[in-house]
Amino acid sequence: MKILMLPGDGIGPEIIAEAQRVLEHLATDSDLELEIEHGLIGGASYDAHGEPLTRETLERARNADAVIMGAVGGEKWAENPYHLRPEQGLLDLRQGLDLFANLRPAICFRSLASASTLKPELVEGLDILIVRELIGGVYFGEPRGIETLPDGERRGFNTSSYRTSEIDRVARVAFDIAKLRGGKVCSVEKSNVMESGLLWREEVAKLGAAEYSDVALSHMYADNCGMQLVRQPKQFDVILTDNLFGDLLSDVAAMLTGSLGMLPSAAVGAAGTTGLFEPIHGSAPDIAGKGIANPCATILSVAMALRIGLNRADLADRVEAAVEKTLDAGYRTADLGEGKHNVGSRGMGDAIISHL
Repeated sequence: MKILMLPGDGIGPEIIAEAQRVLEHLATDSDLELEIEHGLIGGASYDAHGEPLTRETLERARNADAVIMGAVGGEKWAENPYHLRPEQGLLDLRQGLDLFANLRPAICFRSLASASTLKPELVEGLDILIVRELIGGVYFGEPRGIETLPDGERRGFNTSSYRTSEIDRVARVAFDIAKLRGGKVCSVEKSNVMESGLLWREEVAKLGAAEYSDVALSHMYADNCGMQLVRQPKQFDVILTDNLFGDLLSDVAAMLTGSLGMLPSAAVGAAGTTGLFEPIHGSAPDIAGKGIANPCATILSVAMALRIGLNRADLADRVEAAVEKTLDAGYRTADLGEGKHNVGSRGMGDAIISHL
């Protein structure tokens, strides 16, 4: 299996190093055969090549069985024009691979219930999956830009736009996954004030009635969904939403689990498409190089890569179980608070590998 590792910026190299150690351990302890390559993305790619994602790296991604990424971004590149910022490399990679569905699980491990800012009884046993449309909406819509008006004022504008086909394909992913889980989909938008949201609601409702009558479908405005996530999060099973709201709501859901450092993600497309697997957190440049970043979200992203990209659910189960046992044994990085064993990135990786 060919894996392309894209460490990126900030803490990216540190957390990717631990993810690679987990994969290499599995390769010595199973029949998994790996070919691991490395590439540049984000600010690292800009510094080396003058662009946040090169055509060569995109082509290497297309030829891989899975892509595992760290994180991109940082103040160093904040003055770059948008098309040369590190984040554009990630957007271009998602679009170049046609990865239209982002799967973002929010699972609260039993031993981390007290680390959440919510009462433990609200989050213990939490298991939500956010299905976010990934290559449409306001992040990709045209026209967009900043212009100077005749009266001298400046105007910034972005376009939120969706086609029926874009809504249909990501909704099918949500419905199909819900059939394997709790059988519920909550579709989230702002149809009360946005035409793109109204189209979203109408098309999801139409598809649900026509082909997924065995899945309980509900609809919710995005602002209410944010409130409900911190009020009664266990009411949700699968949340289906657009690019912008998925970005926001998954970060809200992250705090239910105790830390952004615990949430993995998978970006998937049509059958046969290379998947992209990455933690949902950022590059955290303020702690980069200190060896204290939590690698769990990246290691859990490896589990998603094994399950979805490499069709090795058996190994994915082992990785997820090892992470849970490590947390149960009291291992904590700084973002998770005090524990029996307070460790850094390497120490957490060591503990997870020992439990493998």
